[in-house]
Amino acid sequence: MGLIDRAKNIIMKPKQEWPVIDAEPATIGGLYTGYVIPLSLVPTIAGFLGMVLFGITIPFLGSVRMPVGTALGGAAVQFVGGLIGVYILALVIDALAPSFSGTKNMTSAFKVAAYSYTAAWVAGILSIIPVLGIIVLLLSLYSLYLLYTGLPVLMKSPPEKALGYTVVVIIVGIILVICIGYVERLMGFGIPTGLPRTM
Repeated sequence: MGLIDRAKNIIMKPKQEWPVIDAEPATIGGLYTGYVIPLSLVPTIAGFLGMVLFGITIPFLGSVRMPVGTALGGAAVQFVGGLIGVYILALVIDALAPSFSGTKNMTSAFKVAAYSYTAAWVAGILSIIPVLGIIVLLLSLYSLYLLYTGLPVLMKSPPEKALGYTVVVIIVGIILVICIGYVERLMGFGIPTGLPRTM
């Protein structure tokens, strides 16, 4: 299935699409090259262009545009951090599966992590206008629902345990985002305001 069709299906009809995804043979490398990298470039490029072309509005200072080098460095670190984050989140999903009566399977866990981010990546196109950052955030919350609907199907966890499984994965994901952001700041980049995360 093509990238655009898959993104559309997982957003529009996730309950029907997760069983299709579950049945498809896949590799982590193939998912990275065919889905994760192309889609995660959407918010990265849009955010970069938004910061360079429009900038951000800072109270009492007006609109401030990022220098190309700074925005490019931040976008690169965000992109790489996002790719690493998807893999680490898959590790977490896989490790937690037995705790929620699920089955450990790293490829399935990676499918859940990768496809759950779809809504956030697609919403990231709006990052080209940084003032729409709050809308991007709100639209990205749909990714949590995708995670919730995907865990029982791919990780074989009972549906009644899906909510608890999802909540624990989200908590670990938040800690993950904080840790990645801290490492980015240690490297001297940090994500410029208005440049959305993919996690």
